[in-house]
Amino acid sequence: METLLIIDFGSQYNQLIARRAREAKVYCEIVPPTVSLKEIRLKNVKGIILSGGPASVYKKDSPQLNPEFLALGVPVLGICYGMQAITHLLGGRVRRARQREYGRAELLLTPRSGKLFHGVAKKSVCWMSHGDYVSAIPAGFYKTAKTSSTHMAGFENPTRRIYGVQFHPEVMHTAFGSRVIRNFLFSICGFRGSWNMKNFIHDTTERIRRQVGKSRVILGLSGGVDSSVAAALLAKSIGRQLVCIFVNNGLLRKNEVEGVRRAFKGRKLDLRVIHAERIFLKKLKGVTDPEQKRRIIGHEFVYVFEREARKIKNAHYLAQGTLYPDVIESRSAFGGPTAVIKTHHNVGGLPEKMDLKLIEPLKELFKDEARALGRALGLPKDLVWRHPFPGPGLAVRILGEITQERLQILREADLRFLEEIKKAGLYGKIWQAFAVLLPIKSVGVMGDERTYENVIALRAVTSVDGMTADWFEIPKKVLAHASNRIINEVKGVNRVVYDISSKPPATIEWE
Repeated sequence: METLLIIDFGSQYNQLIARRAREAKVYCEIVPPTVSLKEIRLKNVKGIILSGGPASVYKKDSPQLNPEFLALGVPVLGICYGMQAITHLLGGRVRRARQREYGRAELLLTPRSGKLFHGVAKKSVCWMSHGDYVSAIPAGFYKTAKTSSTHMAGFENPTRRIYGVQFHPEVMHTAFGSRVIRNFLFSICGFRGSWNMKNFIHDTTERIRRQVGKSRVILGLSGGVDSSVAAALLAKSIGRQLVCIFVNNGLLRKNEVEGVRRAFKGRKLDLRVIHAERIFLKKLKGVTDPEQKRRIIGHEFVYVFEREARKIKNAHYLAQGTLYPDVIESRSAFGGPTAVIKTHHNVGGLPEKMDLKLIEPLKELFKDEARALGRALGLPKDLVWRHPFPGPGLAVRILGEITQERLQILREADLRFLEEIKKAGLYGKIWQAFAVLLPIKSVGVMGDERTYENVIALRAVTSVDGMTADWFEIPKKVLAHASNRIINEVKGVNRVVYDISSKPPATIEWE
């Protein structure tokens, strides 16, 4: 597989570089600067991009460019810190800028702008974020771009196929940024742009078969997007050697178990649904503190999962739906440790005592690519595009004690809210939408009689990654329909409110 390597020097924009490459159908991997040459030579590397970073290349303990990366015979593009790392290594000079440059700047190309800037306007807008600058370029290089504040905004050595830019072409604010990256990928590196889900499925299934052999693989299936796509891919690879353990903790949405069974009906895998509702509800009886709820649920999940997993003979592997952003975040540009096993997204952690090797078949994909893979594998659209659901389930959407009655009320209210959102065509525009059962009751009038019933809060937010979020402006008519249905159809509710808090200061979930 043709591979683009992105050397991670700690930039906040690393994932954007990878996104631009994937959008161009070029397979890429983000690796730390400590990656070994032996590991690189095992890949079909056709190009290297050196990322930006917060350090100063001339300072002690700053991440440095391995000189052997420039001796691999493949084109190299340095971005921001990456450009400075090339300069520092090859005998140029990098200094602290008197005037730092952040945000938009006017990029001016020189007459010798070359292949990297083919098709880019002589004068355009770029995005800068640097406090150091290249004051003297290495021998054999020449200047290709500048700004009013930065004398050296671009350089290249076409003979050695080494290029550098001080600005960030990966961000949307750089007018011709995508063109610059595509010029590097196609005109300079010679990528074919042939990477797609069909190739990924073929390569990954073959690799899994070789790795697993005749062993069995255990996967904790939660019904969420990541674990479901991982299950579908593994099922295609090894069939009934895959054992999916679905723990019904009694804290799931309505029809969740039936939905999972339906989604995987006809697939060659061993699906085991463990009905542990009574165990979890018994342990949660009388508990109102949200952190205590989480600890109890996490502990019981591990207990139930481990008990079932130990019944499976010839099981030597544990599979998880880890995605690429999780892998990237576990690495350090300064050579810090990489996490060996990701905390399972559905609970507080999987059993550490289990002597199983880890398989993460989605660890090379971003979220949207995982969704595309799910569709390519034939998973239902509703499953692939469903909203995130918290690991502790409805326990953190019921404020106060968890009881069967309160769970029933919340399930029915949540179902009707989502039905109205989907009916209005809003589901795909919302990051997350759900109902919350509050720990209060309010007076109402129903059928000329006084009532004293529960209050439901509705929550819908927009977000990119869940780190920040804003409330979604659901049309009044849709909210009115949802409220009317909940009050009329869900026994025990007489009031509905809508949460218009952003994150921060609030969180997305209420607990």
